[in-house]
Amino acid sequence: MSIEKQAFGAAEKYTIRGAQDLSVGILTYGATIQEIRFRGTDVALGYSALEDYQEMEGYLGATVGRYANRIAGGKFTLNGISYDVGCNEKGRGHLHGGVIGLSHKFWRAEILSGTELRCTALLEDGEEGYPGEMRVSVTFTVDGNILRLTYEAASSRDTVFNPTNHCYFNLNGQNGAPVTNHLMQLNARAYTPVDERLIPTGEIRPVRGTPFDFESPKPIGRDLDAADPQLRLGGGYDHNFVLQGSGLKQAAAVSSPLTGIAMECHTTMPGIQFYTANCLHNPKGKSGPMGPRQGFCLETQFFPDSPNHPSFPSAVLRAGEAFRSVTEYRFT
Repeated sequence: MSIEKQAFGAAEKYTIRGAQDLSVGILTYGATIQEIRFRGTDVALGYSALEDYQEMEGYLGATVGRYANRIAGGKFTLNGISYDVGCNEKGRGHLHGGVIGLSHKFWRAEILSGTELRCTALLEDGEEGYPGEMRVSVTFTVDGNILRLTYEAASSRDTVFNPTNHCYFNLNGQNGAPVTNHLMQLNARAYTPVDERLIPTGEIRPVRGTPFDFESPKPIGRDLDAADPQLRLGGGYDHNFVLQGSGLKQAAAVSSPLTGIAMECHTTMPGIQFYTANCLHNPKGKSGPMGPRQGFCLETQFFPDSPNHPSFPSAVLRAGEAFRSVTEYRFT
């Protein structure tokens, strides 16, 4: 068990090696997961140079926020005050924290133990339009074959906060076949359908009898190109699923029939965004070009646009309160 530090352009890379078969590489730029090696296979998409993370789109492996996912029109009201957090996604609204969100910052890293790395970032009051000065930290822990992400934060003013990690997984290997062959199971009986801007309509729709039914394992590609209006809007899966249970519960289980690698996702968050990399068009991956369906994301989260939907779980963080959430990726 050890943590190795090395330069990664103007950033630093910390490689956490656990006691079993898992090692994880974390960048101080964006508190980014740059690699996940399980029994020698790298199952995370990414880049080999810092400049590519800074210049390419897609948020590969990054910690995103303040508010992960979308806010319609970049506007919400809190305590009777209207906030404009800007629109960095043309025609849709605010995405993943804005122009310079957590994903585009250099974080400060602190080694807590041979298997724990804490990354910390500071956000100013009014930054990207959000209220409250915030101290945000993500602790990356390799516990056997578990990668645990512990998010903690506090704000000087009432605000909204919804962090997640945007890792693109491919259990065939990051340079392997598309993920359409993966068997996916989601612990969700409902999802939140979206409009043409990919903003939730407010409806909670049952998955039973639709292409969104992953209650039993099925290949990701089985219904991916079905004649379903929701799939056509996003070019595939790019939807929030409503998780069952409370506390730290299983959200997803996925496996590759090619490598035999399996992964479970457990989280304390109420939702998970399942995304099949529909818009991934990056020429400079670690092993060459990356295209659509080359990876999948399991972004644990509050629901998209929840500040504008009172019926959704609240993402409000009150001044002086402590935020804490946990997400685990368990490999076998």
